[in-house]
Amino acid sequence: MFFFLVRRVVSGVVLVFAVATITFLLMSLTGGNAARNILGETATEAQVAAKAAELGLDRPILERYLDWLGAALHGDFGTSWFSREPVIESLANRFPVSLSVVTVAVLVTAVLATVLGITAAVRRGWVDRFVQVFAVIGFALPNFWVALILVTIFAVTLHLLPATGYVPITTDPGRWALGLILPVTALVIGTIASTAQQVRGATIDILERDFVRTLRARGISRTSLLFRHVLRNAAGPALTVLSLQFVGLLGGAVIIEKVFALPGIGSLAVNATTQGDLPQILGLVVVMVVLVVVVNLVIDLLTGWLNPKARVS
Repeated sequence: MFFFLVRRVVSGVVLVFAVATITFLLMSLTGGNAARNILGETATEAQVAAKAAELGLDRPILERYLDWLGAALHGDFGTSWFSREPVIESLANRFPVSLSVVTVAVLVTAVLATVLGITAAVRRGWVDRFVQVFAVIGFALPNFWVALILVTIFAVTLHLLPATGYVPITTDPGRWALGLILPVTALVIGTIASTAQQVRGATIDILERDFVRTLRARGISRTSLLFRHVLRNAAGPALTVLSLQFVGLLGGAVIIEKVFALPGIGSLAVNATTQGDLPQILGLVVVMVVLVVVVNLVIDLLTGWLNPKARVS
């Protein structure tokens, strides 16, 4: 296990380095004239050249990259070219919002998808057909459209839930939870269905194994059979899909945050990309890749803990 963790950490560091390097090169070569974007179209060529020199854009790409990399290794991702706010501070202010939405969405997906998937696998009747239909509908509905419908019904018409805004959990846990109901619901409509299908397929596969028939013949209760043996062996594929869903939810949260006016990294990423704010983009990329690496590592550890065969392999 120790060597497994070392290999995964090393590969994660290499991945972060590679993605950051590629992002830096692409943005430097194709990101447009950031100095012109900052000063506006009315600025003179002399003013643009002076601003470019101030930002270091007149220096060679390799030199600028090495300077950024050296500072980043010490935890300094620079300052936003447009807001003049340190990148670390902007991420620290906005990242908890996005992480709250995505984490709650993943937990809701895991619980509901497990219940639906196991029920559909055990009862091959209307529940199974419901999961199949729900999966198709969930894939077909865009999450931003679902978000608009939810806001119209539950916020504008019924006045049951807030339409916009975010309250930190440390300030008011109740208002924090109420503010996440609509964004999380809009995010998980499609992910619950697809994850439930994976749980259903994996559960059916395990139920048809010889060791399950042997356990049934020994008189083990149905509940113990499902939760102590079947679910543990079927958890691997479901956890893998859930990790992929986490990455997808991070991307979907960009649009959802716009709809619900949440001050997360979604709006920050959109603004930084359209403006060509290289320090902000690099900070976002590094944080997102690190988060994905950590989530995949946690999923691998959970899979090994639940399934000894996966742990050995």
